[in-house]
Order: sequence, then C-alpha cells, then structure tokens
Amino acid sequence: MSASEITEVVESLGMPRFTAKQIVFWLYEKRVNSIDEMTDLSKVNRGKLLEKYDVGYVAPVQEMRSVDGTVKYLFATSHDSSVEAVYIPDKERATLCVSSQVGCKMNCLFCMTGKQGFTRNLTANEILNQIISIPESRTLTNLVFMGMGEPFDNIDELMKVLSILTSEWGFAWSPKRITVSTIGHRVGMERFLKESDCHLAVSLHSPFPVERLSLMPVEKAYPEYEIIEKLRQYDFSKQRRLSFEYIMFRGLNDSLRHAEELVRLLKGLHCRINLIRFHAIPDVALRTSDESSMVQFRNYLTRKGIICTIRSSRGEDIFAACGMLSTARTQKMKLRE
Repeated sequence: MSASEITEVVESLGMPRFTAKQIVFWLYEKRVNSIDEMTDLSKVNRGKLLEKYDVGYVAPVQEMRSVDGTVKYLFATSHDSSVEAVYIPDKERATLCVSSQVGCKMNCLFCMTGKQGFTRNLTANEILNQIISIPESRTLTNLVFMGMGEPFDNIDELMKVLSILTSEWGFAWSPKRITVSTIGHRVGMERFLKESDCHLAVSLHSPFPVERLSLMPVEKAYPEYEIIEKLRQYDFSKQRRLSFEYIMFRGLNDSLRHAEELVRLLKGLHCRINLIRFHAIPDVALRTSDESSMVQFRNYLTRKGIICTIRSSRGEDIFAACGMLSTARTQKMKLRE
C-alpha cells in the first residue's frame, strides 16, 4: 500500500492518524514480517489490523546459483503459478531483475516467457516481494524490470511499486537506480514517462519493421517508428536515460546494413544501445551472433556517435533465459496431477 492508502486504513479503523506514519515506518524502513512486530502500536490497534490485513514477505521456493555469482529465484504465486527474479552481482553493482506478470501476452519469438502464454498480472505486493524477500535485498544497488512479462501491460501496479520504491516515505531509492524495459507499449510508456523519472529501455532488435515483426508480433500494434517519434518528444539529455535493447541474432540482424539503418533511425535521439547475446531456448532456431560480429557492430555505432555496449552474459549455467525455471516447475506440477 501507498502512504495515503495506509492513512485511509487507519482512519477507517478509528485509529489515530499518526498511526499511519508508524505503520509506514515499520513496513518500508524496518520491513517487518508481522503486525505484532509493530511494537509502538497499541495492542488494541494491532488487533484491529490483524483482523483484516497481512504484512510481510514470502521467501522464494527455489533458487539456482551460477558459478559467476548470479542467482535465479523462483517465487510461488496464487493459482499454482510462479515467477522468477534474477540477482546479478557485478563488482560494485548488485542488480535484481524483477518480473511484473505471470507469463506474457507479447509472444516474442526469442522469449521463453512468451511461450507460456499469459496467466495474469502480478499485484504490487507480489512484485515488491521479489525485492525484499531475497537475502541480498539490503545490498541491492539497481533494479531492472526486465523479468517475466511486459511491465507497461501492468501499468497500475507498476506505478504503485515505483512510487513505493522512490518515495521518501517508502524505500527512498533514487529513480536513477531503476530501469523499466518495454517492447514499446505506447499507452503505458506515455504514462510512465509523465509520472516517473526512472530510466527507460525499449526492446528494438531490428531497425527494419518487417524483420522486427518476425521477431516481435507487437510491431503490428506498436510500430517502432511510431514509438521512436513519441520518444523524441521527451528530454533524455539529463538524468533520465533512454536505452535500446538489441539482441544479436546470427545472420538475421547483425550485419553492417542493420547498423547503418540503426544510426539513421535513431539520429538526433539522446540514447544508448545495449547489444545482448541471445540465450538459446528450446524449439527456437535462432542463434546468437559470434563475438567478432558483435564487436564490429558496436564499433560502427560508436564511431557514429552512439554509446553502445555489449552486455556480459551471466548465469548461462542456470537456465539464463527468463521463464525456463518457471516453465520447468509448472510442468512438474502438471505431472504430479
């Protein structure tokens, strides 16, 4: 709940208004796991809360640890479904990749989560639970909403989570430490850009619409040209950062022709490009580009004035593609039935 929602709860239960501030402190500063731990609330008021509300967090049901320090956590949700979050330590940075939906509607060819289909949106507490329930929670430096699901397809719950994360009364994170990734969901993206200062990452994967459509059916609903023109209306030259995610597929989108078209497409837009190695998933013939092709691609973009990095592959020994662990758990549960 937000601070204002907690105030409404307090007033509805006939409790002193200042009690709301106490509850917020216990929830977001102390991160208590039960109402009884809120020791400066009277026993009577704690009893009123216990009758109607739960607090706290639920630990992941499974974890897989990589030799490189990456940890994939599996969380059980209602209706026998599950989602994943991935912890990625890297020198001074400790990043958590967070999920926003059970499954996904977008059905991108290269995405394991899309193969599951869509089950439902995660609630704000289910999203926050991924962040506060892991052992590394207090040492996190960055959050990326790049896990299962399309964040902007769950915009109401996402915005509530971002408010709790960045508000002084909440976790007081700087928006500069949070990045939300989208396939280009225009309606949700516009609201996000108006109401939040967090960074934005857009999945591009090809500068040519026909090719992008073959990878991402959403190109039909939200064409990349329209998304980029919309982004030109915002200022990304200051604190907020705009990046484009570009998975490199061998022989499909990794040629000089693609690099040249990217430069033309993004001309004048203050942004950066992250080149990503493809993590193979079952029954998909796509293959990742070789190292030399990725380096040549990056170097060309850099020469043309676009900040471009090759993202390090992490956790390949623990089913790196998001959704694989969740899918495996679901299949096991079905076999038991």
